[in-house]
Amino acid sequence: MAKRVFSGIQPTGTLHIGNYLGAIRNWVNLQRDHDCIYCVVDYHAITIDVDPRELKTASRSMALDLLACGVDPERSILFVQADVPQHAELAWILSCVTSYGDLARMTQFKDKSEKQEFVSAGLFTYPILQAADILIHKAQGVPVGEDQVQHVEISRRIARRFNSRFGELFAEPEPIVTKGARIMSLADPTSKMSKSSGEAHYVGVMEAETSIRRKVRSAVTDIGLTPGETMSAGVANLFQILEIACELQGDATTVAELRSEFSEGRLLYSRLKDMTFDQLMGVLRPIQERRAKLAASGDVREILADGARRASEIARATMHDVRKLVGLGTEA
Repeated sequence: MAKRVFSGIQPTGTLHIGNYLGAIRNWVNLQRDHDCIYCVVDYHAITIDVDPRELKTASRSMALDLLACGVDPERSILFVQADVPQHAELAWILSCVTSYGDLARMTQFKDKSEKQEFVSAGLFTYPILQAADILIHKAQGVPVGEDQVQHVEISRRIARRFNSRFGELFAEPEPIVTKGARIMSLADPTSKMSKSSGEAHYVGVMEAETSIRRKVRSAVTDIGLTPGETMSAGVANLFQILEIACELQGDATTVAELRSEFSEGRLLYSRLKDMTFDQLMGVLRPIQERRAKLAASGDVREILADGARRASEIARATMHDVRKLVGLGTEA
């Protein structure tokens, strides 16, 4: 039986190349030999201030982006989190077996809370909802980058505590640590590419070609080396983007040529930037074209409705077992 994996992405903001090269392309690859469940996590989005009028539109827009990037509803389940309310029900139950200390140690809460004037309880307890997202679908694997393994570890501890208190039900999910791509900001290559840092710091997957060209050409290159390094963070970041883009297109020579030029001290950074832009657009143009066709067809609503139906079947079965073990409700 294929290993079931679960992952989710927030609908707020723009899908950028850091998301695609670092995570979404791996989601697409996992579909080949895994039972995949992918979710637009709108419950998570409201842990910060989000315009309610824009949230539904943003959720559908993110689903369109994922479909355009290659998430296949014939091979995977794709749905919007709030369309399967059992996620929230399980999150409350799991909050009763989660320690305050575990939540207080989460580095992402510390980072985000320092940047916000109002810190919601939801921002503090979001790892519990994240655990519910994974466990309600009995996922055995969660694709993550190396910097996100902590998120899976707390889900494992929560599953362990539930099983110890109420009886064996949940397998402890394993992180599927994906290779490579921790894409950094082109404007500040010491920081991870992020929408929250401002428009100059990310390249949108659906962004206009002229804008992408401008951002790549203005990318920071030499900002000084740390001891033991031979390549600056900015140049290394461009090479990483170039390498992945070439790999996705089956180009085995371009990166080798430019790395050779760099090692010989004759690489012009203008050439590196132009080649990075050209190869990146070779990846992004087909995605942008697929998205335009999907948006015009209007099929996304039907795809999400079918995904929610399939996800709900799994979630309801899990919650039946959870409620029975915990002693909730009056069902026999």
